[in-house]
Parts: sequence; structure tokens; C-alpha cells
Amino acid sequence: MAILDNLTKAAKGFFVEEEATAPAAAPAPRPLPVQPGADAAPQPAASAPLVAQAEQRHLDHIAGLLAGDGKDFGTYTKMVNSMAGSGLTGPLLYQTAFNAFAALTGTNQAALLASAEQLATRLAEDRARVLQRHREKMGENPDAKAVPGPLALLKQRETQLQTEVAALTEQLAQKSQQLREMQQQAQAEKQKTQAALASYELANAAAAADLQAHRQAAQNFLNASTSIPSSNA
Repeated sequence: MAILDNLTKAAKGFFVEEEATAPAAAPAPRPLPVQPGADAAPQPAASAPLVAQAEQRHLDHIAGLLAGDGKDFGTYTKMVNSMAGSGLTGPLLYQTAFNAFAALTGTNQAALLASAEQLATRLAEDRARVLQRHREKMGENPDAKAVPGPLALLKQRETQLQTEVAALTEQLAQKSQQLREMQQQAQAEKQKTQAALASYELANAAAAADLQAHRQAAQNFLNASTSIPSSNA
């Protein structure tokens, strides 16, 4: 049948291509169809920025984690993707791919599923390590032995500056209070000084007026006495 010929060519061509190219790190496999009852992949945090496409360095890192010896579940999933172009879908696709995979590698079903479990564990452990490092970089879970990342250093500096600003603000409040007290004292002293001057001006003016009055009276008396003729003349 034509479809079997296509499947055979796809399976053989898949392994021939793998052996010929022999990449250092296998490319990241396409996502597997979600099976009923299967656990969903971990979702990024809701607060994380939206990223439309993973960076190549992350794709290369994941590909390195999934790279195997050609007899693991990662290789099987690549065969599934390769055979999907022949028109097969669903359970028939996976069963046909497994039959071809087992015939070419000698891997049984138990070993294949065990390999899938190992890859899942490897991904989970790597994700936990990356998340731990991410928390350290964010300063959320600092590790005394780990070198703090740029963000953690910035957060430390931010906290230090906040502390310094709070101290300066307290000092400013104290100095402002002292300034207000000094201004009140200066105003009171100014009023006291002005009142003293006003009192002096009153006293001085009163004395000057009294002196002027007596002076004028005395002058009038003396002038009058000089104009009266002497009785002995």
C-alpha cells in the first residue's frame, strides 16, 4: 500500500538523516498533542511579560536536555512528527510510529515510557533550578553562597537609598522644627525690642517735652526779670 511505503520511507529516512547530520544537540521536539487526562505543562507566572517566541539560547538549552542516544522517547516523538506528514493521526499514528521505532531500535514499550518519564523529570528539575536562580536574581530568595544578580544588587541599592532618604527626611523634619522655633523666638525678640524702643521713645519724648516746657518757663522768667528796673536806681 502507498501509505505503508510512505511510512517506511519516513522511518528509514528519519534515521538516515539522524546518522548523517549527527548534530551536537538535537533540535527541540515539537509539542506533543495533549492526551486526555494528561497534566498540563507549567504556565508562566501571570505577572511575567508576554513573550511571543522563546530565545534561541533557551531553545538550544532545552534541546540539549532532550538529546539522547537515538533510542529514547525524544527520538520517538520526532519519528511521530515525521510520520504525521503521511496522513496518520491519533492512536494509529503513535502505534505505527512505535512499531517502526521498536523494529529499528529494539526498544520495548516499557523502556520507551520509562525514557519519557526520565525526560519529564529532567525538564522539571531543570525548571526548578532555573526558577530558583530567577528568585535569587529577583532578590526574593537570596542565597548567601550565590553571587547576587544585577537585579538583586539594584534592589539592595534601592533599599539602602530608601533608608538614607528616610533618615534625611527625619533630619529635615527636625531641622524644620528647629527653624520654626528659632523663627518664633526671633519674632518674639523682635517684638520685645520694638516695644522697648517704643517705650524709650515715649520716655524720651516726655522728658524732652518736660524739659522744653521748663526751659521755656525759665527763659520767660529770666527775660521778665531783666526788664524790671532796679529800686535803687
